[in-house]
Amino acid sequence: MPDSIIIIPTYNEKENIERMIRKVFTLPHDFHVLIIDDGSPDGTANIVKQLQQEYDGKLFIEERTGKQGLGTAYIHGFKWAIAHHYDFIFEMDADFSHNPDDLLRLRQACIDGADAAIGSRYIKGVNVVNWPMSRVLMSFFASVYVRFITGINVQDATAGFMCYKRKVLQTLDLDKIKFVGYAFQIEMKYTSIKHGFKVTEVPIIFTDRTAGTSKMSSGIFKEAFFGVIQMKINSIFRKYPEG
Repeated sequence: MPDSIIIIPTYNEKENIERMIRKVFTLPHDFHVLIIDDGSPDGTANIVKQLQQEYDGKLFIEERTGKQGLGTAYIHGFKWAIAHHYDFIFEMDADFSHNPDDLLRLRQACIDGADAAIGSRYIKGVNVVNWPMSRVLMSFFASVYVRFITGINVQDATAGFMCYKRKVLQTLDLDKIKFVGYAFQIEMKYTSIKHGFKVTEVPIIFTDRTAGTSKMSSGIFKEAFFGVIQMKINSIFRKYPEG
């Protein structure tokens, strides 16, 4: 039984999903892949189901109706991965902004002692390719803001390229993770650290998508900005058992 599963949420990723799946299955480690598709009208799920015939027992898909948000997609995937007894559970985008080769480095960081590993754009300077400066600044200072409000020492708090050991996701009460947009990423890191888990950052180069369209919106940004304050206030009244 392979020990690693990569969870990839999709919505209208027909330009990317086949290339991404094929790339992952060429890596020198036996990764499995779980696609969480939110009813993509462009046929993303059909592409995945055709590929399942080629990658039987390694490629899985869970289909949901309508866009329910990034956070709920990952929570769905985490519960599925725990139920299927994977030891290393990854988050990754479908659009090649995360380099699949870096999955090996994230996994190694967890083997070497981390409970969760972040593919970090900002641990060694700013490593972002093809983003407009306005978005680079927004993302970078969002992490500065998160550190200021929460006190956690994470340089890339909004990163969506992660590896979790199963025990982390089993310890966190996933039903209490409330955010659905990019604030979900902040909440997961903050909650993991509050439970006493060791979270480390692995430097990566983030390259903006060249195919498909971004899912970023002003609503997602507002959720992150105001949600961090609410999350910090709520944490004062909550107990976090040691993991």
